[in-house]
Amino acid sequence: NLATRPEGFLGELSTWDEAESDLKAALNESGRPWKLNEGDGAFYGPKIDISIQDALKRNHQCATIQLDFQLPQRFDLSYFDEKGEKQRPVMIHRAVLGSVERMAAILTENYGGKWPFWLSPRQAKVITVHESVNSYARQVKEKLYNAGFEVEFDEGCPDTLNKQIRNAQLAQFNFILVVGQKEVEHGTVNVRTRDNAVRGEVSVDDLLAKFRRFADEYVKDTENAEEFSKGISANGSE
Repeated sequence: NLATRPEGFLGELSTWDEAESDLKAALNESGRPWKLNEGDGAFYGPKIDISIQDALKRNHQCATIQLDFQLPQRFDLSYFDEKGEKQRPVMIHRAVLGSVERMAAILTENYGGKWPFWLSPRQAKVITVHESVNSYARQVKEKLYNAGFEVEFDEGCPDTLNKQIRNAQLAQFNFILVVGQKEVEHGTVNVRTRDNAVRGEVSVDDLLAKFRRFADEYVKDTENAEEFSKGISANGSE
C-alpha cells in the first residue's frame, strides 16, 4: 500500500508530489498489485506499507519504507556530488520486519509448526536402525551440523525405529535420515520427509549440496520433494 500526504504534513507540496511519484514508480516497477491509502502517510513523508494477513484474514502492518525530505532540511544535512556541488539528501526510513514479535507470531500461525527448510529450527533428524551404526550416524550428523544445518541425533533413544520416525515427524523435522548397515556400506542415508514421503538413498555429499540449495534459494517444501524425485540410484548418485 502507498500511504500519501496527511492533513498535518510538513514541507512543500511540490516535494510531497515528487516523493509520492517516486514511490508509485517503485511500486509499479515491482510488478505487484498495490493500493492507495490517501492521507495515511507520516507527517514528514509518504510511505509504502506491507501488510500480512493472519489466519482470520486480518491485516497487520509489518514492513514499511518511508521517504523523508523534511529531516534533512531541518538538520541542514548535505553532501557533495561527483561535480563537487552541495546537494540535499533524502532520508529513507526502512523497517524490514516492523515489530519482530508481530512478524514471528504471524509466521508461527501461518506455518503451524511446519517451518520451511530455510527457516526451520529442526531441519533434519538422524535415526539408526541399530546401535551398531551409531558411529556412522554421528559422522553424518556432525558433517551436516558443521555445515550450518540444524541436525539432531538421539544416540541413546530406546524406542523402536517406527516410533522414532513417527516422533520425528510429529516434531516437524523437515527430513528424517535413516541409517542402517546398507547405508554405512554405501556412504548414504535413507531420506524421508515429515509427511512420510520416502525419498530413498542419497549420498551424504549430495544431501549436503541439496540442503545448501534449499537454504540459499529459499526453496519451498513442494520443490524440495521434487528435488529428491529425480531418480536417485541405490549408491546415492544421480
